[in-house]
Amino acid sequence: MKINATRLEQHFEAMSLIGKIGETGTCRPAHTALEKQGFELAASWMQEAGMTTRIDNFGNLIGTLKGKDPSQPVLMMGSHLDSQPYGGRFDGVAGVLCAIEVVTTLSENGIQPDRTIEVISFADEEGWRFNKGLFGSRGILGKLEEGELQRADKDGITREQALKDFGCDTGKFGESEYAKGRIFCFLELHIEQGPVLDIALKPVGIVTGISGPLWLTVTLKGMAGHAGSVPMPLRKDALLGAAEIVVALNKIATQVPGNPTVGTVGTMNVFPASRNIIAEEVTFTIDLRDIDLGRRHRYEKQLMEEIEAITQKHQLTYTISEDTNSEPRYCADWIKDIIRSNCEKQQLEAPELMSGPFHDALALSYACDYGMIFIRCKDGISHNPLEYASYEDLSIGAEVMYGTVLDILAKV
Repeated sequence: MKINATRLEQHFEAMSLIGKIGETGTCRPAHTALEKQGFELAASWMQEAGMTTRIDNFGNLIGTLKGKDPSQPVLMMGSHLDSQPYGGRFDGVAGVLCAIEVVTTLSENGIQPDRTIEVISFADEEGWRFNKGLFGSRGILGKLEEGELQRADKDGITREQALKDFGCDTGKFGESEYAKGRIFCFLELHIEQGPVLDIALKPVGIVTGISGPLWLTVTLKGMAGHAGSVPMPLRKDALLGAAEIVVALNKIATQVPGNPTVGTVGTMNVFPASRNIIAEEVTFTIDLRDIDLGRRHRYEKQLMEEIEAITQKHQLTYTISEDTNSEPRYCADWIKDIIRSNCEKQQLEAPELMSGPFHDALALSYACDYGMIFIRCKDGISHNPLEYASYEDLSIGAEVMYGTVLDILAKV
């Protein structure tokens, strides 16, 4: 191996201490002191690798290895260091730390690329704090939507305030945006977050594309009343309606066995939230994903019909807001070929598989060609402290990524 597996393991161990919960968990929210602490540690490793570092106005950490010809579009790598509130040690972190290791190995071998290389830890990929993800990767492309800075977290802190507290200037976003054509290609290494590689007993996989996520927030309104005195036929129970919609979503997503469609209700807020009051208002999130956009559109239509029928049945009113709507995005064939070639050099049989979860690569796909390397994770568990990828597999993935970078630099 050309990369230093021992150093890479040490970096993972050190990063896992920041925001540690329990024995193996991580809670490192976006735009917080804990994420800043992670940035400072990662920046120190970037600097040791010969990179200059900065935090832009979107809250992205960017390490730059200057190329011989800075006028060429940059080769970009990275992922994110923010975590889920009850997450693991590898989601996002693997892509940042393995990218740093790749650049460190380039520098140790005296390789100065013709084009500049940038390693980025993107801000708020996860999206749980403000219910809108891929913030930093969309930000650098000028793809933020109206009202995003006014989104508030559970404590009432707006995105705008959180960024200011983080040291960013929200009035200077334009200075942190990348001009069209400035990014040549993007590479992201990530744990699979699913069971395919683990079942196949393969350490790495080649990603073919990312499913298109549709995120909705639904609010149902009924009528509060005493749980002991309002007869069942006269109730306008918002929670009962929400429960039936949850079941309907599951039936829609599973109507064709074997399809990769997934549907999830992950959060639900009930008002007034008393055991002896009929729920008057319920707000919940819907996450619907599919690699086939046409099928996802059909399922979305079915879901809307179910919501309409269920709310009429229970005499409820409803509103639906669309938080995220992205089409499936496919990896560049030429990058997949290079990744495959480097797997073969290591005598690895790397399966090709699609990604159900979205990644920062999804946002970057609108600006440049992209490729992704997946790393096996035990039992396919992610977004959970039990999330686990072996350091051996991560080192193999970093080695494949190193060879991929060398071949991209040599080819173009």
